[in-house]
Amino acid sequence: MLFDYIIENYKDGEPIFLCELPGESKDYIRQEMKKLVDTGRLERLYNGVYYLSYMTVLGTKGKISMDKYIEKKYLTVEGKVAGYITGLQLINHYGLSTQNPSCYEICSNEATTKQRKQVIDGNTIVVYKPVTVVTKKNRSALQFLDLMTMIDKYSEISGTELISKLEKYVSEVKLDFQTVKEYLPLYPDKVYRNIYEGGLMRELV
Repeated sequence: MLFDYIIENYKDGEPIFLCELPGESKDYIRQEMKKLVDTGRLERLYNGVYYLSYMTVLGTKGKISMDKYIEKKYLTVEGKVAGYITGLQLINHYGLSTQNPSCYEICSNEATTKQRKQVIDGNTIVVYKPVTVVTKKNRSALQFLDLMTMIDKYSEISGTELISKLEKYVSEVKLDFQTVKEYLPLYPDKVYRNIYEGGLMRELV
């Protein structure tokens, strides 16, 4: 039974994509999913994407996990690296700004246009087309170069504090500067200056 499979393989809040469910007939699966939604066992985010109905500890109706949705839809697709988080969320994650991002910003191979904005379950997601195809090998380098493109606009720190935070970031993601050098020409000239001011120029020499 389809619902048994879902219960065994998905957790509360985890997105269930129609295309990943087993079965030869997608029409049959779609009909079964509709029945599960109608009986309240599943919630539909939009056509083709569902999640289990559940209650939170506060007794409110549970929602889909946007982080898990974004991970599966844009960042790791069918087991392959396909994108990365960018924008203010990236800056914020590494302690370079205290500003809270108002939306999710993602670079992904799944992008069909240069920039696309959409609202999913009340959350704004902006998906950008990357400068090149994102792979497991280059993801960290491209994300770092994105960071260095935005750092002068968003960073609230500078000097030795900034250098210290960037060195920690570089160490944490085990950044390969040979890969960074390979993709540097695809980014604006100001990235060189930002890398220099961030105390990381020696890594590129």
